Amino acid sequence: MYSPEIAPEPVWGIVAGLGIITLLVFILPFRVKRVERNLEAFFLVMGVLSVTVSGLWNGELIIEALKAPVMIGTVPLGIFQVVLGFGLLIHFFNRQFYNAVTWTAGRLNLKVFIFFLIVVLGLLSSVISVIVTAVLLAEVVAALPLTKEDRTRLVVVACFAIGLGAVLTPLGEPLSTIMVQKLAGPPYNAGFIFLLSTFAIYVVPGVIVIAIYGAFNIGRRATPQLLNSAMPGYSETVKSVILRAFKVYLFIAALVLLGEGLKPLILWFVIKIPAPVLYWINTSSMVLDNATLAAVEIGPSMGLMQIISVTMGLLIAGGMLIPGNIPNIVAAARLKISMKEWAVIGLPIGMVLLVSYFAVLLPIMLASK
Repeated sequence: MYSPEIAPEPVWGIVAGLGIITLLVFILPFRVKRVERNLEAFFLVMGVLSVTVSGLWNGELIIEALKAPVMIGTVPLGIFQVVLGFGLLIHFFNRQFYNAVTWTAGRLNLKVFIFFLIVVLGLLSSVISVIVTAVLLAEVVAALPLTKEDRTRLVVVACFAIGLGAVLTPLGEPLSTIMVQKLAGPPYNAGFIFLLSTFAIYVVPGVIVIAIYGAFNIGRRATPQLLNSAMPGYSETVKSVILRAFKVYLFIAALVLLGEGLKPLILWFVIKIPAPVLYWINTSSMVLDNATLAAVEIGPSMGLMQIISVTMGLLIAGGMLIPGNIPNIVAAARLKISMKEWAVIGLPIGMVLLVSYFAVLLPIMLASK
């Protein structure tokens, strides 16, 4: 990823400008309907403004923003191609897919189905990547005859699990890849299983608890409807599938620009904060690319518990709003979930998870000093 040279001391004009942009990012999607309906374009504008205010425009950054949605590392297969390809596949075979999903859900009982859906996708995301997992989640949920509210709740809950599980291997998401790269040397000598051995004890129980919550909270209220409703109709067209893929492309490119544009704030202020406080500051990852934050904040000079606490804060906060993580963006685009609808569910769940994990991690962080 492009890494600009930034002045060693804060430039207060830039700080003020970026501060205003940050406030706009957090406020306008909830207060202005036109912004909420055109979230991708809004984030692109904010990304362009942030890079302009920071004075960080560079050919490498433009190339990175254009490549990020269509590349995974050096492999020319990114989120755009997966969303488009899988969307077209479901379009042409939607009846078979919908029949398989509803038959399985009916045979298992909806609570059991939801539990296993969240656990399997949450842990599988570290192997097949959050991109493929998110597309699978969105299409499975679209096939279930649930109310809009229950679909939204199921997607938000499952995306928390997917975001957590993806950290277990370098294959899961950019954040986990970057962590292994940055910690590859002494003292951690991180290899393929470093993340699994470090985070599994925190992540796996979290995924299971989230799945239990989803099963009982959604399954209990939705079971009668599932038994008495016909299979939902498929309403996507080829045009809408292609348009959705381009919207996702735009969103990812916008987040690359926004993350780089706001990097001066991170370098000047955020990385100097102690780990327990940084845990809470990292709730900013609900609207920023958590890979960018991880790339700046995490390094071999940090203690292991500092790395764990910072990372867990990033992972949990990433589920709280749509821009926070790739699964959120993909699922929200497919199921037409607005920022406000996501926030009503995601913010309370995220706060409960943040407080719970902080209560577990704080004594260990203090003892490890």
